[in-house]
Amino acid sequence: MDRTQVIIVRHGETQWNIKGVRQGHLDSPLTEKGLAQAEALGERLAREKFTVLYSSDLGRAVQTAQMISQATGHNIVTDARLRERHLGIFQGLSAEEIKERYPEEYRLHRTLGPDYVIPGGESVHQQIARNVACLKDVAEKHAGETIAVVTHGGVLSGLFRHIFSIPFQAPRRFEFVNAGLNVFVYEEGHWLLQTWGDISHLPPGAASDGDEP
Repeated sequence: MDRTQVIIVRHGETQWNIKGVRQGHLDSPLTEKGLAQAEALGERLAREKFTVLYSSDLGRAVQTAQMISQATGHNIVTDARLRERHLGIFQGLSAEEIKERYPEEYRLHRTLGPDYVIPGGESVHQQIARNVACLKDVAEKHAGETIAVVTHGGVLSGLFRHIFSIPFQAPRRFEFVNAGLNVFVYEEGHWLLQTWGDISHLPPGAASDGDEP
């Protein structure tokens, strides 16, 4: 099988990123910094040769993809499988609010690990299975090409762990930054990481980790 190069970028910084609110399948708009990050991503990707632009269908990813599309001229192909984890009853709340409103569910979330299904949501394993299946499908569909994908921090984190066989319950020892550029290769059913967390396209002070707690 021909190798596919997959450029995966995380959406720009959002209002809820900086407030520490869990987004999941809910949304908040990009901040002024997030818009600048998305614009810089577009300028960077305009210098790359890729055939198709995929995006999660959530607003923060689509908003970022639109900025890229304006710079590169690609149409946006959305796929719901590229969404972040569905956080169920935790969505739209900060960690402190979750502890206060749902103490038992929060305890289970922190202790049962990647198999715990948040009420109204999904488990880490369910999310990552969905994400990886989507990325595999698009990589095989575009074998031999270079494609770009706009998605979320949890998706990148999950793919990273999947590739390197890092247990999902193990502490995270790597960053996934807003508007970071990550390059993977897919070939014969296997993934290879080429570049991780490249923010050289962002001006000084424009980077933000934007971790989704």
